[in-house]
Amino acid sequence: MTIKKILLNEEEIPKQWYNIVPDLPHPLPPFIDVATKQPGVGIVPRIFPKAIIGQEISQERWIDIPEEVREVYRIWRPSPLFRATGLEKALKTPAKIYYKYEGVSPAGSHKPNTAVPQAYYNMKEGTKRLSTETGAGQWGSALAFAAMMFGLKATVYMVRASYDQKPYRKMMMKAFGAECFASPSDKTEAGRKILAEDPDNKGSLGIAISEAVEDALVNEEETNYAIGSVFNHVCLHQTVEGIEAKKQLEMVDDYPDVIYGCIGGGSSFSGLMWPFYYDKVAKKAPKETKFVATEATACPKVTKGQYQYDHGDTAKLTPLVPMHTIGHDFIPAPIHAGGLRYHGIAPTISVLVQEKQMTTEAFNQIEVFDAAKIFLQTEGIIPAPEPSHAIKGAIDEALRCKKTGEAKTILFVLCGHGFFDMAAYDEYFSGNLQPYEYPAKKVDESMEKLHKLYPWLDEVNKKYISCETI
Repeated sequence: MTIKKILLNEEEIPKQWYNIVPDLPHPLPPFIDVATKQPGVGIVPRIFPKAIIGQEISQERWIDIPEEVREVYRIWRPSPLFRATGLEKALKTPAKIYYKYEGVSPAGSHKPNTAVPQAYYNMKEGTKRLSTETGAGQWGSALAFAAMMFGLKATVYMVRASYDQKPYRKMMMKAFGAECFASPSDKTEAGRKILAEDPDNKGSLGIAISEAVEDALVNEEETNYAIGSVFNHVCLHQTVEGIEAKKQLEMVDDYPDVIYGCIGGGSSFSGLMWPFYYDKVAKKAPKETKFVATEATACPKVTKGQYQYDHGDTAKLTPLVPMHTIGHDFIPAPIHAGGLRYHGIAPTISVLVQEKQMTTEAFNQIEVFDAAKIFLQTEGIIPAPEPSHAIKGAIDEALRCKKTGEAKTILFVLCGHGFFDMAAYDEYFSGNLQPYEYPAKKVDESMEKLHKLYPWLDEVNKKYISCETI
Protein backbone atom coordinates (compact mmCIF):
# COMPACT_ATOMS: atom_id res chain seq x y z
CA MET A 1 0.00 0.00 0.00
CA THR A 2 1.28 3.49 -0.89
CA ILE A 3 2.20 5.55 2.16
CA LYS A 4 0.01 8.68 2.19
CA LYS A 5 1.48 10.61 5.12
CA ILE A 6 5.21 10.50 5.88
CA LEU A 7 6.02 11.57 9.44
CA LEU A 8 9.13 12.26 11.51
CA ASN A 9 9.50 12.19 15.29
CA GLU A 10 10.01 15.37 17.35
CA GLU A 11 13.60 14.30 17.97
CA GLU A 12 14.19 14.75 14.25
CA ILE A 13 13.38 18.46 14.21
CA PRO A 14 16.45 19.98 12.52
CA LYS A 15 19.18 21.21 14.86
CA GLN A 16 20.70 23.54 12.27
CA TRP A 17 19.48 25.82 9.48
CA TYR A 18 21.15 25.72 6.08
CA ASN A 19 22.59 28.97 4.68
CA ILE A 20 22.80 29.04 0.87
CA VAL A 21 24.97 32.19 0.69
CA PRO A 22 28.41 30.48 0.65
CA ASP A 23 27.14 28.09 -2.05
CA LEU A 24 25.71 30.68 -4.47
CA PRO A 25 27.30 30.89 -7.94
CA HIS A 26 28.76 34.26 -6.95
CA PRO A 27 28.61 36.53 -3.87
CA LEU A 28 25.47 38.55 -3.23
CA PRO A 29 25.75 42.19 -4.30
CA PRO A 30 25.80 44.56 -1.30
CA PHE A 31 22.98 46.80 -0.13
CA ILE A 32 23.48 50.44 -1.15
CA ASP A 33 23.06 53.36 1.26
CA VAL A 34 21.30 56.15 -0.65
CA ALA A 35 22.99 58.83 1.46
CA THR A 36 26.50 57.73 0.51
CA LYS A 37 25.77 55.95 -2.80
CA GLN A 38 28.11 53.27 -1.49
CA PRO A 39 27.65 49.79 -0.01
CA GLY A 40 25.98 50.18 3.35
CA VAL A 41 23.05 48.94 5.39
CA GLY A 42 21.56 52.31 6.33
CA ILE A 43 18.93 51.96 9.06
CA VAL A 44 19.28 48.17 9.41
CA PRO A 45 21.35 48.23 12.66
CA ARG A 46 18.70 50.45 14.25
CA ILE A 47 15.78 48.08 13.64
CA PHE A 48 17.18 44.53 13.90
CA PRO A 49 18.87 42.70 16.80
CA LYS A 50 22.58 41.89 16.48
CA ALA A 51 21.97 38.14 16.21
CA ILE A 52 19.69 38.60 13.20
CA ILE A 53 22.14 40.95 11.48
CA GLY A 54 24.85 38.35 12.07
CA GLN A 55 22.75 35.69 10.35
CA GLU A 56 21.89 38.05 7.51
CA ILE A 57 25.56 38.51 6.58
CA SER A 58 26.82 35.10 7.69
CA GLN A 59 29.10 33.03 5.45
CA GLU A 60 28.62 29.95 7.64
CA ARG A 61 26.92 27.10 5.81
CA TRP A 62 25.19 25.65 8.90
CA ILE A 63 23.78 27.74 11.77
CA ASP A 64 22.67 26.17 15.06
CA ILE A 65 18.99 26.43 16.04
CA PRO A 66 18.66 27.48 19.73
CA GLU A 67 17.01 24.88 21.93
CA GLU A 68 14.42 27.46 23.05
CA VAL A 69 13.38 27.82 19.41
CA ARG A 70 13.29 24.06 18.82
CA GLU A 71 11.09 23.74 21.91
CA VAL A 72 8.48 26.05 20.36
CA TYR A 73 8.88 24.31 17.00
CA ARG A 74 7.76 21.12 18.75
CA ILE A 75 4.19 22.47 18.83
CA TRP A 76 3.85 21.63 15.12
CA ARG A 77 7.18 20.40 13.76
CA PRO A 78 8.17 18.19 12.07
CA SER A 79 5.41 18.97 9.58
CA PRO A 80 3.99 16.12 7.46
CA LEU A 81 5.00 15.24 3.92
CA PHE A 82 2.03 13.94 1.92
CA ARG A 83 1.92 11.79 -1.18
CA ALA A 84 -0.84 13.33 -3.31
CA THR A 85 -2.34 9.99 -4.28
CA GLY A 86 -5.82 11.44 -4.85
CA LEU A 87 -4.46 14.14 -7.14
CA GLU A 88 -2.29 11.65 -9.04
CA LYS A 89 -5.32 9.43 -9.64
CA ALA A 90 -7.51 12.30 -10.83
CA LEU A 91 -4.83 13.51 -13.26
CA LYS A 92 -4.11 9.97 -14.50
CA THR A 93 -0.41 10.82 -14.39
CA PRO A 94 2.52 8.43 -14.07
CA ALA A 95 4.25 11.10 -11.95
CA LYS A 96 4.52 10.91 -8.18
CA ILE A 97 3.45 14.11 -6.42
CA TYR A 98 4.47 15.02 -2.87
CA TYR A 99 3.70 18.15 -0.87
CA LYS A 100 5.25 19.47 2.32
CA TYR A 101 2.33 20.80 4.36
CA GLU A 102 3.09 23.85 6.52
CA GLY A 103 -0.55 24.64 7.30
CA VAL A 104 -0.32 22.61 10.53
CA SER A 105 1.40 25.47 12.39
CA PRO A 106 -0.52 27.61 14.93
CA ALA A 107 -0.78 30.42 12.36
CA GLY A 108 -1.76 28.05 9.56
CA SER A 109 1.31 28.68 7.40
CA HIS A 110 5.10 28.38 7.14
CA LYS A 111 5.63 31.83 8.65
CA PRO A 112 6.20 30.77 12.30
CA ASN A 113 9.39 29.00 11.14
CA THR A 114 11.05 32.43 11.10
CA ALA A 115 8.73 34.38 13.41
CA VAL A 116 9.73 32.20 16.36
CA PRO A 117 13.52 32.70 16.06
CA GLN A 118 13.09 36.39 15.29
CA ALA A 119 11.00 36.88 18.43
CA TYR A 120 13.49 34.80 20.44
CA TYR A 121 16.56 36.80 19.38
CA ASN A 122 14.74 40.08 20.03
CA MET A 123 13.68 38.92 23.49
CA LYS A 124 17.25 37.89 24.30
CA GLU A 125 18.53 41.38 23.40
CA GLY A 126 15.90 43.23 25.43
CA THR A 127 13.39 44.29 22.79
CA LYS A 128 9.92 44.96 24.24
CA ARG A 129 7.83 45.28 21.08
CA LEU A 130 7.98 44.18 17.43
CA SER A 131 6.48 46.04 14.49
CA THR A 132 5.83 44.45 11.12
CA GLU A 133 3.76 44.45 7.96
CA THR A 134 1.56 41.71 6.57
CA GLY A 135 -0.08 41.11 3.21
CA ALA A 136 -2.58 38.28 3.45
CA GLY A 137 -2.21 38.14 7.23
CA GLN A 138 -0.21 34.92 7.49
CA TRP A 139 2.97 36.69 8.57
CA GLY A 140 1.14 39.01 10.96
CA SER A 141 -0.55 36.01 12.59
CA ALA A 142 2.76 34.20 12.88
CA LEU A 143 4.59 37.13 14.46
CA ALA A 144 1.71 37.72 16.86
CA PHE A 145 1.97 34.06 17.94
CA ALA A 146 5.77 34.17 18.28
CA ALA A 147 5.75 37.45 20.21
CA MET A 148 3.23 35.94 22.61
CA MET A 149 5.44 32.89 23.14
CA PHE A 150 8.36 35.08 24.25
CA GLY A 151 6.46 37.78 26.15
CA LEU A 152 6.74 40.57 23.55
CA LYS A 153 4.16 43.03 22.27
CA ALA A 154 3.48 43.18 18.54
CA THR A 155 2.07 45.79 16.16
CA VAL A 156 1.03 44.71 12.67
CA TYR A 157 0.30 46.95 9.66
CA MET A 158 -1.93 44.92 7.35
CA VAL A 159 -2.44 45.84 3.67
CA ARG A 160 -5.89 47.45 3.50
CA ALA A 161 -7.15 45.18 0.69
CA SER A 162 -6.43 42.08 2.79
CA TYR A 163 -7.57 43.76 6.02
CA ASP A 164 -10.99 44.11 4.42
CA GLN A 165 -10.99 40.72 2.66
CA LYS A 166 -9.78 38.63 5.61
CA PRO A 167 -11.31 39.87 8.88
CA TYR A 168 -10.55 36.66 10.75
CA ARG A 169 -6.82 37.05 10.18
CA LYS A 170 -6.83 40.29 12.17
CA MET A 171 -8.98 38.55 14.81
CA MET A 172 -6.32 35.82 15.06
CA MET A 173 -3.62 38.45 15.61
CA LYS A 174 -5.68 40.06 18.34
CA ALA A 175 -6.29 36.64 19.93
CA PHE A 176 -2.51 36.19 20.14
CA GLY A 177 -2.25 39.62 21.81
CA ALA A 178 -1.11 41.83 18.90
CA GLU A 179 -2.61 45.06 17.62
CA CYS A 180 -3.43 45.26 13.92
CA PHE A 181 -3.98 48.37 11.79
CA ALA A 182 -5.13 48.68 8.18
CA SER A 183 -2.34 50.13 6.02
CA PRO A 184 -2.03 52.89 4.97
CA SER A 185 -2.99 54.08 8.46
CA ASP A 186 -3.06 57.36 10.35
CA LYS A 187 -0.55 55.97 12.86
CA THR A 188 2.57 56.93 10.89
CA GLU A 189 3.80 59.85 8.84
CA ALA A 190 4.18 57.55 5.81
CA GLY A 191 0.59 56.37 6.13
CA ARG A 192 -0.85 59.83 6.69
CA LYS A 193 0.94 61.20 3.64
CA ILE A 194 -0.47 58.48 1.37
CA LEU A 195 -4.00 58.87 2.77
CA ALA A 196 -3.84 62.62 2.22
CA GLU A 197 -3.11 61.99 -1.46
CA ASP A 198 -5.47 59.02 -1.85
CA PRO A 199 -7.99 58.45 0.99
CA ASP A 200 -9.23 55.22 -0.64
CA ASN A 201 -5.77 53.70 -1.13
CA LYS A 202 -5.99 49.89 -0.83
CA GLY A 203 -2.37 49.61 0.30
CA SER A 204 0.61 47.50 -0.69
CA LEU A 205 3.31 45.57 1.11
CA GLY A 206 5.72 48.37 0.26
CA ILE A 207 3.50 50.88 2.07
CA ALA A 208 2.96 48.57 5.06
CA ILE A 209 6.72 48.00 5.33
CA SER A 210 7.27 51.77 5.37
CA GLU A 211 4.82 52.12 8.25
CA ALA A 212 6.31 49.26 10.26
CA VAL A 213 9.88 50.46 9.74
CA GLU A 214 8.93 54.03 10.69
CA ASP A 215 7.25 52.72 13.85
CA ALA A 216 10.46 50.91 14.82
CA LEU A 217 12.61 53.98 14.12
CA VAL A 218 10.38 56.41 16.01
CA ASN A 219 10.20 54.05 18.99
CA GLU A 220 13.78 52.84 18.67
CA GLU A 221 14.50 52.28 22.38
CA GLU A 222 11.87 49.58 22.85
CA THR A 223 10.82 48.45 19.36
CA ASN A 224 12.47 46.47 16.58
CA TYR A 225 11.21 45.59 13.15
CA ALA A 226 10.60 41.99 12.02
CA ILE A 227 10.33 40.95 8.38
CA GLY A 228 8.48 37.95 7.01
CA SER A 229 10.36 37.25 3.79
CA VAL A 230 13.02 38.44 1.29
CA PHE A 231 16.03 38.77 3.62
CA ASN A 232 18.64 36.00 3.95
CA HIS A 233 17.94 35.26 7.62
CA VAL A 234 14.24 34.69 6.90
CA CYS A 235 14.91 32.22 4.08
CA LEU A 236 17.55 30.59 6.29
CA HIS A 237 15.02 29.91 9.07
CA GLN A 238 12.61 28.36 6.58
CA THR A 239 15.07 25.60 5.61
CA VAL A 240 13.58 23.39 8.32
CA GLU A 241 11.04 22.60 5.56
CA GLY A 242 13.55 21.23 3.08
CA ILE A 243 15.76 19.51 5.63
CA GLU A 244 12.76 17.60 6.95
CA ALA A 245 11.44 16.88 3.45
CA LYS A 246 14.75 15.27 2.44
CA LYS A 247 14.57 12.91 5.42
CA GLN A 248 10.95 12.09 4.67
CA LEU A 249 11.65 11.28 1.03
CA GLU A 250 14.55 9.07 2.11
CA MET A 251 12.04 7.06 4.14
CA VAL A 252 10.24 6.13 0.92
CA ASP A 253 13.41 5.92 -1.19
CA ASP A 254 12.55 8.88 -3.40
CA TYR A 255 14.05 12.19 -4.55
CA PRO A 256 12.47 15.05 -6.53
CA ASP A 257 12.99 15.66 -10.24
CA VAL A 258 11.33 19.05 -9.88
CA ILE A 259 10.43 21.33 -6.94
CA TYR A 260 7.70 23.97 -7.07
CA GLY A 261 6.90 26.80 -4.69
CA CYS A 262 5.16 30.17 -4.81
CA ILE A 263 7.11 33.41 -4.41
CA GLY A 264 5.95 36.61 -2.76
CA GLY A 265 9.22 37.53 -1.13
CA GLY A 266 10.55 34.02 -1.69
CA SER A 267 10.86 32.47 1.78
CA SER A 268 8.64 29.37 1.57
CA PHE A 269 10.09 28.32 -1.78
CA SER A 270 13.64 28.97 -0.54
CA GLY A 271 12.96 27.00 2.61
CA LEU A 272 12.06 23.92 0.60
CA MET A 273 14.57 24.14 -2.25
CA TRP A 274 17.75 25.42 -0.53
CA PRO A 275 18.62 22.06 1.11
CA PHE A 276 18.13 20.27 -2.23
CA TYR A 277 20.29 22.92 -3.92
CA TYR A 278 22.96 22.09 -1.33
CA ASP A 279 22.84 18.45 -2.46
CA LYS A 280 23.45 19.67 -6.00
CA VAL A 281 26.48 21.88 -5.24
CA ALA A 282 27.88 19.30 -2.81
CA LYS A 283 27.45 16.64 -5.50
CA LYS A 284 25.26 14.55 -3.17
CA ALA A 285 22.11 14.63 -5.31
CA PRO A 286 21.14 11.27 -6.85
CA LYS A 287 19.59 13.09 -9.81
CA GLU A 288 19.38 16.55 -11.40
CA THR A 289 16.56 18.52 -9.76
CA LYS A 290 14.80 21.42 -11.46
CA PHE A 291 13.69 24.34 -9.27
CA VAL A 292 10.58 26.28 -10.40
CA ALA A 293 9.14 29.33 -8.63
CA THR A 294 5.57 30.41 -9.35
CA GLU A 295 4.21 33.95 -9.08
CA ALA A 296 1.07 35.94 -9.86
CA THR A 297 0.60 37.63 -13.24
CA ALA A 298 -0.77 40.56 -11.22
CA CYS A 299 2.64 40.96 -9.54
CA PRO A 300 5.25 39.51 -11.92
CA LYS A 301 8.48 40.78 -10.37
CA VAL A 302 10.65 38.03 -11.84
CA THR A 303 8.85 37.21 -15.11
CA LYS A 304 8.39 40.89 -16.08
CA GLY A 305 10.53 42.80 -13.60
CA GLN A 306 14.02 44.20 -13.87
CA TYR A 307 17.04 43.01 -11.94
CA GLN A 308 18.49 46.12 -10.37
CA TYR A 309 18.70 48.12 -7.15
CA ASP A 310 15.44 49.34 -5.64
CA HIS A 311 13.99 50.21 -2.25
CA GLY A 312 12.22 47.50 -0.31
CA ASP A 313 9.50 49.92 0.78
CA THR A 314 7.36 52.68 -0.74
CA ALA A 315 8.57 55.51 1.51
CA LYS A 316 12.20 54.74 0.61
CA LEU A 317 13.32 54.23 4.22
CA THR A 318 15.24 51.04 3.47
CA PRO A 319 18.60 50.86 1.70
CA LEU A 320 18.64 49.91 -1.97
CA VAL A 321 18.35 46.14 -2.41
CA PRO A 322 19.68 44.16 -5.43
CA MET A 323 16.63 42.25 -6.66
CA HIS A 324 14.13 41.71 -9.41
CA THR A 325 11.57 44.47 -9.01
CA ILE A 326 8.56 46.03 -10.67
CA GLY A 327 9.05 49.25 -8.70
CA HIS A 328 8.73 50.27 -5.04
CA ASP A 329 5.75 52.49 -5.94
CA PHE A 330 3.79 49.41 -7.14
CA ILE A 331 0.13 49.36 -6.07
CA PRO A 332 -1.27 45.88 -6.66
CA ALA A 333 -4.62 44.79 -7.98
CA PRO A 334 -6.70 43.33 -5.12
CA ILE A 335 -5.95 39.69 -5.91
CA HIS A 336 -6.63 37.24 -3.11
CA ALA A 337 -3.04 35.94 -2.99
CA GLY A 338 -2.08 38.86 -0.75
CA GLY A 339 1.22 37.26 0.22
CA LEU A 340 2.41 37.43 -3.40
CA ARG A 341 1.73 41.15 -3.85
CA TYR A 342 5.25 42.38 -3.05
CA HIS A 343 7.13 44.39 -5.66
CA GLY A 344 10.51 42.70 -5.13
CA ILE A 345 12.04 39.32 -4.37
CA ALA A 346 14.79 37.80 -2.23
CA PRO A 347 18.26 38.79 -3.53
CA THR A 348 19.28 35.13 -3.35
CA ILE A 349 16.47 34.19 -5.75
CA SER A 350 17.54 36.98 -8.11
CA VAL A 351 21.06 35.56 -8.24
CA LEU A 352 19.77 32.02 -8.84
CA VAL A 353 17.50 33.26 -11.64
CA GLN A 354 20.30 35.25 -13.28
CA GLU A 355 22.60 32.23 -13.13
CA LYS A 356 19.86 29.98 -14.57
CA GLN A 357 19.80 27.79 -11.47
CA MET A 358 16.01 28.11 -11.30
CA THR A 359 13.09 29.18 -13.48
CA THR A 360 9.89 31.12 -12.87
CA GLU A 361 6.32 30.77 -14.13
CA ALA A 362 3.44 33.25 -13.68
CA PHE A 363 -0.27 32.36 -13.44
CA ASN A 364 -3.47 34.41 -13.17
CA GLN A 365 -5.78 33.86 -10.25
CA ILE A 366 -8.53 32.11 -12.22
CA GLU A 367 -6.24 29.30 -13.41
CA VAL A 368 -4.75 29.20 -9.91
CA PHE A 369 -8.15 28.67 -8.31
CA ASP A 370 -8.97 26.07 -10.98
CA ALA A 371 -5.93 24.16 -9.74
CA ALA A 372 -6.88 24.73 -6.09
CA LYS A 373 -10.33 23.27 -6.79
CA ILE A 374 -8.84 20.09 -8.26
CA PHE A 375 -6.46 19.78 -5.31
CA LEU A 376 -9.00 20.35 -2.54
CA GLN A 377 -11.48 17.95 -4.13
CA THR A 378 -8.87 15.19 -4.43
CA GLU A 379 -6.67 15.77 -1.38
CA GLY A 380 -9.23 17.21 1.07
CA ILE A 381 -7.19 20.25 2.14
CA ILE A 382 -8.36 23.74 1.19
CA PRO A 383 -5.17 25.54 0.09
CA ALA A 384 -4.43 29.23 0.52
CA PRO A 385 -4.37 31.24 -2.74
CA GLU A 386 -0.59 31.73 -2.51
CA PRO A 387 0.55 28.06 -2.61
CA SER A 388 -2.20 27.34 -5.12
CA HIS A 389 0.21 28.92 -7.62
CA ALA A 390 2.63 26.08 -6.80
CA ILE A 391 -0.21 23.57 -7.11
CA LYS A 392 -0.95 24.94 -10.59
CA GLY A 393 2.71 24.47 -11.58
CA ALA A 394 2.80 20.94 -10.15
CA ILE A 395 -0.41 19.96 -11.94
CA ASP A 396 0.92 21.28 -15.24
CA GLU A 397 4.10 19.25 -14.72
CA ALA A 398 2.11 16.12 -13.90
CA LEU A 399 0.00 16.56 -17.05
CA ARG A 400 3.17 16.92 -19.13
CA CYS A 401 4.30 13.60 -17.65
CA LYS A 402 0.95 12.13 -18.69
CA LYS A 403 1.69 13.10 -22.29
CA THR A 404 5.31 11.93 -22.29
CA GLY A 405 4.89 8.89 -20.05
CA GLU A 406 7.66 10.09 -17.71
CA ALA A 407 7.35 8.95 -14.09
CA LYS A 408 8.86 12.07 -12.53
CA THR A 409 8.83 12.83 -8.82
CA ILE A 410 7.26 16.25 -8.20
CA LEU A 411 7.58 18.05 -4.86
CA PHE A 412 5.92 21.31 -3.83
CA VAL A 413 5.37 23.25 -0.64
CA LEU A 414 1.79 23.77 0.49
CA CYS A 415 2.80 26.68 2.68
CA GLY A 416 -0.60 27.40 4.20
CA HIS A 417 -4.27 26.45 4.40
CA GLY A 418 -7.08 28.58 3.01
CA PHE A 419 -9.48 28.49 5.94
CA PHE A 420 -9.40 32.30 6.20
CA ASP A 421 -9.72 32.71 2.43
CA MET A 422 -13.29 31.58 1.96
CA ALA A 423 -14.31 35.00 0.59
CA ALA A 424 -11.87 34.33 -2.24
CA TYR A 425 -13.38 30.91 -2.88
CA ASP A 426 -16.85 32.47 -2.79
CA GLU A 427 -15.80 34.89 -5.55
CA TYR A 428 -14.30 32.03 -7.53
CA PHE A 429 -17.31 29.72 -7.30
CA SER A 430 -19.60 32.69 -8.03
CA GLY A 431 -17.68 33.45 -11.23
CA ASN A 432 -16.61 36.92 -10.08
CA LEU A 433 -12.83 36.40 -9.98
CA GLN A 434 -10.78 38.58 -12.37
CA PRO A 435 -7.62 37.39 -14.21
CA TYR A 436 -5.43 40.43 -13.49
CA GLU A 437 -2.22 40.86 -15.49
CA TYR A 438 0.27 43.62 -14.69
CA PRO A 439 1.37 45.44 -17.85
CA ALA A 440 5.06 45.66 -18.73
CA LYS A 441 4.49 49.35 -19.50
CA LYS A 442 3.83 50.00 -15.80
CA VAL A 443 7.16 48.39 -14.90
CA ASP A 444 8.96 50.62 -17.40
CA GLU A 445 7.26 53.70 -15.94
CA SER A 446 8.32 52.77 -12.40
CA MET A 447 11.89 52.14 -13.48
CA GLU A 448 12.00 55.47 -15.32
CA LYS A 449 10.86 57.29 -12.16
CA LEU A 450 13.41 55.40 -10.06
CA HIS A 451 16.26 56.43 -12.36
CA LYS A 452 15.10 60.05 -12.39
CA LEU A 453 15.12 59.95 -8.58
CA TYR A 454 18.65 58.53 -8.52
CA PRO A 455 20.55 59.61 -11.68
CA TRP A 456 23.59 57.71 -10.40
CA LEU A 457 21.71 54.38 -10.23
CA ASP A 458 22.93 53.10 -13.61
CA GLU A 459 26.51 53.42 -12.44
CA VAL A 460 25.78 51.50 -9.23
CA ASN A 461 23.90 48.80 -11.15
CA LYS A 462 26.76 48.33 -13.60
CA LYS A 463 29.30 48.18 -10.79
CA TYR A 464 27.58 45.59 -8.61
CA ILE A 465 24.99 43.69 -10.66
CA SER A 466 24.26 42.75 -14.25
CA CYS A 467 21.16 44.80 -15.03
CA GLU A 468 18.66 43.34 -17.44
CA THR A 469 14.97 42.81 -18.03
CA ILE A 470 13.77 39.22 -17.75
